[in-house]
Amino acid sequence: MTPHRIGFLYWPGTKALTLSLAEETLRVAQRVHPEVVYELVFLQAEPLVAGDWRLPGEPWAGHLEGLDKLFLLADAPPAQVAAGLAAALKQQVRSGCVIGGLSAGVYPLAQLGLLDGYRAAVHWRWQDDFAERFPKVIATSHLFDWDRDRLTACGGLAVLDLLLAVLARDHGAELAGAVSEELVVERIREGGERQRIPLQNRLGSSHPKLTQAVLLMEANIEEPLTTDEIAQHVCVSRRQLERIFKQYLNRVPSQYYLELRLNKARQLLMQTSKSIIQIGLSCGFSSGPHFSSAYRNFFGATPRDDRNQRRSNSPFELTSTPVERG
Repeated sequence: MTPHRIGFLYWPGTKALTLSLAEETLRVAQRVHPEVVYELVFLQAEPLVAGDWRLPGEPWAGHLEGLDKLFLLADAPPAQVAAGLAAALKQQVRSGCVIGGLSAGVYPLAQLGLLDGYRAAVHWRWQDDFAERFPKVIATSHLFDWDRDRLTACGGLAVLDLLLAVLARDHGAELAGAVSEELVVERIREGGERQRIPLQNRLGSSHPKLTQAVLLMEANIEEPLTTDEIAQHVCVSRRQLERIFKQYLNRVPSQYYLELRLNKARQLLMQTSKSIIQIGLSCGFSSGPHFSSAYRNFFGATPRDDRNQRRSNSPFELTSTPVERG
């Protein structure tokens, strides 16, 4: 049989896990079904730096040819795509190659306009930044998306889920099931499932009133509720709610709520170009000085200083923002 050629083009810093999940899924498929023949091609998008994993493959040599599918892999958003590589990727698309992005591999595709008008699964860590930078892309919180000839997975084990879906589409659900059994996968997850870890797992507790209260807090960041209002909504007294938070989270509800809003503010600060005052207001702070003071007390730096320091260490640049007062 003619081999189905699948390419993996990865950027420096790509984790071995991201690539090996995809590779192992396809190799197991060939082992359990002899009629499935894949030819895997591994390429480096840029020269590797000291300390990078020794992943398979050779540096990209100036052309991409004869691939049926091509996956771009990165575990941090690449700053840019070299002009020659950009042209080669666009040529692959014109020639009918199915192209995809795994983890931060969605960034170079979006930078080249190859995801405009497509759904794309974006890891929750980057969703605010990605949505602002690429408004023409339909960014989702799905595990993975298969939209026409574009494949995207948010990263982690969702890479395995996507590759199992590829096997099912190309060779049937029976093969995908056999591969999942070989890999001891509990179940094959659908792409449309949400990627965030269940709240009770994040909290380390399954107490229903605690879960309800935190969900209310997360849904009311811009206009925070009072502790009394939260207690009323979850049908407990204020004192009982405070005891639950103290027992399971070792803090009172108002303190947890403040930390939740400040962490959301920091995420927006690092991933969007919104002004500091806009971010403060969107996270429930009544004024710039109020936001700056609370932020400094919690993180040990003003919003402006924290943004500047984190950006100087970032591998990619956001759009420029006006000079602000923190």
